[in-house]
Amino acid sequence: MKKIVNILFLALSFTLITTACDEGFDELNRSKSGAISLDPVFILNNAIIASSPNNSLVYEEAIVQQWFSTNTGVLEGGNFNTVNVNNTPLNWNNFYQNVIKYTNDVIVRTKSDANRANLYNMARIIQANAFMIITDTYGDIPYTEAGGGYTTQNFFPKYETQQSIYPKIIDELTQAVAALGVAGKVETGDALFAGNVVKWKKFGNSLLLRAGMRLTKADPAKALATVTAAIGGNVANNLIVVNADNAIIRHDANFVNGFGNTVNGGEAANFYLAQPFVDALKGTVGNVGNTTVIDPRLAAIAIRYGGARSGGDQTANGFANGSKNPADQFGTPIGSTDGEADISGATLPPGGMYGTPAAPRTGNRFCYSQVDRNRMVKRTSPLFLVSAAQTNLLLAEAAMRGFSGLTFADAATYFKAGIITHMDQMELFDPGSKVATADRDTYVNGAEGTLLNGSLATALPQIGYQYWVASFLSGHEAWASLRRINYPALAPNPNPGSQVPGAFIQRLPYPDAEKIVNTANVTNAISTLGGPDALGTKVWWAK
Repeated sequence: MKKIVNILFLALSFTLITTACDEGFDELNRSKSGAISLDPVFILNNAIIASSPNNSLVYEEAIVQQWFSTNTGVLEGGNFNTVNVNNTPLNWNNFYQNVIKYTNDVIVRTKSDANRANLYNMARIIQANAFMIITDTYGDIPYTEAGGGYTTQNFFPKYETQQSIYPKIIDELTQAVAALGVAGKVETGDALFAGNVVKWKKFGNSLLLRAGMRLTKADPAKALATVTAAIGGNVANNLIVVNADNAIIRHDANFVNGFGNTVNGGEAANFYLAQPFVDALKGTVGNVGNTTVIDPRLAAIAIRYGGARSGGDQTANGFANGSKNPADQFGTPIGSTDGEADISGATLPPGGMYGTPAAPRTGNRFCYSQVDRNRMVKRTSPLFLVSAAQTNLLLAEAAMRGFSGLTFADAATYFKAGIITHMDQMELFDPGSKVATADRDTYVNGAEGTLLNGSLATALPQIGYQYWVASFLSGHEAWASLRRINYPALAPNPNPGSQVPGAFIQRLPYPDAEKIVNTANVTNAISTLGGPDALGTKVWWAK
């Protein structure tokens, strides 16, 4: 009996001790100085920063023939019109994992909080932009059920057709813009506009204009209605048409420009400006710009190390050996490999669009023109989600289509404004890239800045060309515009290994990981594409 009492006493003592420990355990392990919750505005900032078009270097920039690598292997993709399974998922992974996930978290946290209504609607705008980029890249995608892995434990989201997704994106933007209120809480911690609701409204409406113009071929009636809603009767009040309102992703030592990080690192000598882009800006007769006038933006963008025989030669003397003179610039031929792109000597003879340089090839590919990594693509250089230049040029096209009561005179005004704002935008990358006002005005007041007549067929090549230039370093948008209106009139990539011979890449295939994990849904999506899961299958609005 005594033994039983002792055992009970020990058990009771142990229970009291462990209970006492449990009672103080949470307090003991709670940080007295660290944050125990995170303001959702900082979660939104993660989504904003991840929206930067950093992932467009391997595919989009090469597809639109602006920036190019002659390398095979890890850099292969749009440069040779081939599938590189390491690079085709970049947009998918980034936007779903780093934008949709974060915006969904913010939306769930703030949807029922009247005090954070502005933050809720800001997150909806960033999310709508992300979905537009994802569906423009791949076609049919997870939409309604996307981003719910954490909040709803849905790890196998269904796919929806692009045709059904675009109206939902348009509705989201419309509702979010309308709900933003200047009387609400000012989210000063937001990394895009520091809580400026007026600028957020202009950003949302400019994305709405972009979404509407996507549908000019696929659904003209919806395009007209959406553009009309975006304009709202007052362009200056409702849209980004001046550079002070640009949606800018700012980079610093902690959040670096992805392009700048690439070309100021191990890939510095592997990326070059493409020949069609250089020829167009240089004013070479017969180029895609169809003009003999040198565009002053070439001097703002390009540098060429004419005597370089290696990457080290490019950086010799602290880059002082590089020329920014437009006459010295020569772009890399599209579709060429390392060997095919090699040139001889310190200078290059002029060639045609894909002409072979007259000089013998001797292994010197390093002296083609590059984007100046000390100005345009520093690690701290900004990138743009929406610019005044792009919005003005879309308005010029909308006017040519007779949308919202706009006239040819309006089109001419917006066209000129698009060129002016983009030339002025150059200075935002770096003071050394500033286009002189006199050079800008000479260009804009010449034939290049003037719409020829009231014909859409005549104006569209001019607008498409300027939109292509204005979207440099915004690869997603340049590619979308090229697929929609087929201008500028670029020649298809001539690489013999092209998987879309004689044509352009229209979309990227779904990631292999998605096919393994979400098999049933992605298989069903492939069956509705109207073609194989391949580079040449067009997305809905481009058909």
